[in-house]
Amino acid sequence: MAYRVSVQPSGHEFEVEDGETVLEAALREGFAFPYGCRNGACGSCRGRIVAGTVDYRGPLPPGISPEEAAQGDALFCSAYPESDLVIEMREIGAAKDIVVKTLPCRVARMERLAPDVMRLLLKLPATERLQFLAGQYLDILLRDGGRRSFSLANAPHDDELLELHVRHVEGGRFSGQVFTAMKEKALLRFQGPLGSFFLREDSGRPILMMGGGTGFAPLKGMLEHAFHEGIDRPIHLFRGARTRADLYLHDLVLDWAGRYPNFRYTPVLSAAEPGDEWEGRRGFVHEALIEAYPDLGDYEVYMSGPPPMIQAARRAFKEHGLPDEHLYYDSFEPARDSRPSAASG
Repeated sequence: MAYRVSVQPSGHEFEVEDGETVLEAALREGFAFPYGCRNGACGSCRGRIVAGTVDYRGPLPPGISPEEAAQGDALFCSAYPESDLVIEMREIGAAKDIVVKTLPCRVARMERLAPDVMRLLLKLPATERLQFLAGQYLDILLRDGGRRSFSLANAPHDDELLELHVRHVEGGRFSGQVFTAMKEKALLRFQGPLGSFFLREDSGRPILMMGGGTGFAPLKGMLEHAFHEGIDRPIHLFRGARTRADLYLHDLVLDWAGRYPNFRYTPVLSAAEPGDEWEGRRGFVHEALIEAYPDLGDYEVYMSGPPPMIQAARRAFKEHGLPDEHLYYDSFEPARDSRPSAASG
């Protein structure tokens, strides 16, 4: 049975077919809802139910608490309507004209960026180009039907090769192949671009960015896009890693800081080793950001990386005045073969 969904404040309406989630139906109908992992973990697709009821067909997704659900919050990537719905949802204008494609590609180059991070540069067929927004991701399609999601680390204007940063996950089927068996010229297939984590260019607010591990990848694409477009809003990147060896492409970011007056860079190590001879900031990266910006009310924050970092930062940033509508994030959830996940193994 199909149910009708009305979206506030846009006034858009669409039908959800039997077996579809609210998000699946919205995307099918061309509405640009925010989303990330699509498995109920990251919370990017959060909205509010004004009227009607939904079912999650199992326990509540990890990205929402019972208290939040009782207050009307919902994760629409996992919510199946049980009636007609009226929902509140912030729609995204910039993503609606982006076409999701399934394409073949060839591994043009492989570069070891850190002991457990490989850069893959992918070449599309000569007749194809991928239009995307800085910060979006793509799904590598595995032969058995599984998917592995990786953020695009290049800017849209520099699209001759698509750049992925692949972290080696212990036991990871795709990342294990990348680090042990994959060779240049290997053939792959992907679907993309996907996701609603991208740079909002219609704002004048100063930008704070925070990345942990390979969470640097989408931020790199956003920054290169901002520099190319001449965006002069103040941008401050906080970057977390365990040791100096994990802080890959550090010299590139230092070069940006020297070339662009509106850009600042603060790297933070949580487990610096004696041999690192590290004189910079230590500890948790979100705490470094809050120490520098204790009042976040006038800022936009973009963050990406491991779930513990994202969860801790969301709570802390809200306590320091950051409005929910000015926080954009991509939580790199572990891979689940039933649904896509962000930056997985």
